Amino acid sequence: MYYAGFMYPQYAQVSMYPYPRQPAYWTYPQQIDYSSRYPYRQSSNISESIELKDYGKTPFVVNIKEASKHNNTFRTALWTGNHLQVTVMSINVGEDIGSEVHPTVDQFLRIEQGQGMVRMGDKKDNLYIEKMVSDDDAIMVPAGTWHNLINTGQIPLKLYTIYAPPQHLFGTVHRTKADAMAAE
Repeated sequence: MYYAGFMYPQYAQVSMYPYPRQPAYWTYPQQIDYSSRYPYRQSSNISESIELKDYGKTPFVVNIKEASKHNNTFRTALWTGNHLQVTVMSINVGEDIGSEVHPTVDQFLRIEQGQGMVRMGDKKDNLYIEKMVSDDDAIMVPAGTWHNLINTGQIPLKLYTIYAPPQHLFGTVHRTKADAMAAE
């Protein structure tokens, strides 16, 4: 059978997107001043600083890659809601998160800078899954899974993690791994 465009007129005018017009600012968000309309929006402009604190249960938008890269603490809660929490982390060269398990919390980690090794398993002494990770890799850790992330690179490992439900108290800031261990 041969294809002839006129045989299927209903397909000729199909738009790739369901929007009649696409605003130009979708492509260039840093060129729009959101401060008056959306005071809760954190800037995505790289030249502006990102205040790293817990923005709580209010609507919030942030360039998570830049927030992760600007973070120099072991762990800082960036947003804590009723059912979800986002933290940014910085793991120093040669350090790790430490083997841990969250019995009732699913966890998502995304590497924004650096490289490392993630280990996961069903027991603390049986971390049978080992994967090298680096920029743009994502790690999903189901509740009840033991896991550890080790910085194997030459620069701090910058990442963000999402806990569902929240794992840490609102406003948590652990400047070092020792602070985090003491808090637990």
